[in-house]
Amino acid sequence: CEKEPSSYMWIYILLGNMLRGIGETPITPLGISYLDDFAKEENVPVYVVQLLHWGNLCLFPSFLGSITITPQDSRWVGAWWLGFLIGGATSFLSAIPFCFLPKSLKKPEEANKDKTACGLLENMDFYTSLKKVLGNRMYFTFLCCSLLQFSGFIGFLTYKPKYMEQQYGQSTSKSNFLIGMTSLPPVGLGIFLGGLIMKKYKMGIIGATKFSFTMSFLAYAISFLHFFVGCDNYVVAGMTVSYE
Repeated sequence: CEKEPSSYMWIYILLGNMLRGIGETPITPLGISYLDDFAKEENVPVYVVQLLHWGNLCLFPSFLGSITITPQDSRWVGAWWLGFLIGGATSFLSAIPFCFLPKSLKKPEEANKDKTACGLLENMDFYTSLKKVLGNRMYFTFLCCSLLQFSGFIGFLTYKPKYMEQQYGQSTSKSNFLIGMTSLPPVGLGIFLGGLIMKKYKMGIIGATKFSFTMSFLAYAISFLHFFVGCDNYVVAGMTVSYE
């Protein structure tokens, strides 16, 4: 009886993530660009930190919470829609301040000059344009930062839960709980401190690039310590030991 309704739960998760993506997608490309254009240069890091920090902080309670209701619970019968109504109304109210923003962003004079210069590249060959982009040392440095971050954490995010289950004998829920407890607080604290450091020392574009590359490289180097952490393999006949 439990397998039939639970087998369709992935549909709700899929729809929820689709709605979440529709709502969150404009935040990074549009919100950060808006802050960069209209806020003071020394205050931009702090504003961006708050934008990213609170998003990560909201995930933390989800790992601490416990589910005390099952799909067969009688409490689902009744005002099950009330939570969606409250959540939807709250989201709608939080969107009202965005209606008072200007319809279009006024481009600074420097941005207009860059836009004119970039328009000349449209008629050039793709490989020539790519060479010019990769020849930009600042862009190439940020590209290296992204490469270090993804190569250092993609394995951690993908295989860490299963690794903890196999090596340390933890359940799936306990593994996710431990990952949330050990990952989210350092990430939130690091984002917050990074913004404060950039504001305190008033880092420009070059300083922020060097700072980002240094921190990304240190995080990548520290990740090699995972090779020295582990337990003995489980005794499994035919896999880790012979049948004899």
